[in-house]
Amino acid sequence: MYNPTVARLTYRALLGRRRAAILFVLPLLLIVISVAVRSFTGADDQVTADLLGSFALATMVPLIGVIAGTGAIGPEIDDGSIVYLLAKPVKRSTIIFTKLIVAIAVTMAFSAIPTLIAGFLLNGNGQQIAIAYTVAALVASIAYAAVFLLLGTVTRHAVVFGLVYALVWESLFGSLVPGARTLSVQQWSLALAQRIGENGVISSDVGLPLAVILLIGVTAAATWYAGQKLRTLKLAGEE
Repeated sequence: MYNPTVARLTYRALLGRRRAAILFVLPLLLIVISVAVRSFTGADDQVTADLLGSFALATMVPLIGVIAGTGAIGPEIDDGSIVYLLAKPVKRSTIIFTKLIVAIAVTMAFSAIPTLIAGFLLNGNGQQIAIAYTVAALVASIAYAAVFLLLGTVTRHAVVFGLVYALVWESLFGSLVPGARTLSVQQWSLALAQRIGENGVISSDVGLPLAVILLIGVTAAATWYAGQKLRTLKLAGEE
C-alpha cells in the first residue's frame, strides 16, 4: 500500500521552494506571536488556550492541510502529468494511500511541532495545554489531509474549496454557529484535547466517543472515495 517512489515524488512536489516557503509562514508567525504574548502577559493558561485554539488549531492546521492535501495530487491532475504515474504498474489505491501518508506527515510536521513549541513558550505546558493542543493538531492533520486530498482528486478548484472550508466553515461558522460545530474537524480534535487538558481550560462541543468515530469515519471515507475517483481517470490507451 506504500510506494517509496511515489512518496519521494510527492515530497519533492510539496517541499519545493515556493510551497515550502508558504508552509513555513504560518508556523513562524505562531512562534513570533507566542514570544510576543509571553513577553507582554507572562504565563497565562487561558491566554495560551485561546491562542492555540483560535490560531494554531482553527487557522494554521487547516490551512497547512489545504496546502499539503491538495498539493499532493491536485497539480499532477491539473497539468496532466498524473497519466505518467497511472501508466506505471502501481495500484491506484496505493498511489492514493502513499500520497495521503505524505500529506499527513507534512501537515503534522508543519502544524503539530510549532504548536508544541508555542505551547511551551506561552506557559511551559501548564495544565498540559501544549501537549493537549499538539495531540489535537496531530489528529486533525490526519482528517484534514484526507479531506483535502479528496478535494484534489474531484475538482480543479480544490485550493479554493479548501480555503473556503478552512477559513469560512472551520474558523468562522465552527466558532460562532453551535450546530456547525458538530461537523467541524476542529471540534472533533478539541474533544481529545479536552480529555488531556486539566481543570476544564479546553472545551469541545462534541463528546469524545462521537469525535473519535467521526474522525475515523471521515478519514476512511475520504481516502476510499479518493481512490475510487482516481480509478475513473482513464488513460488514452485504456479506452
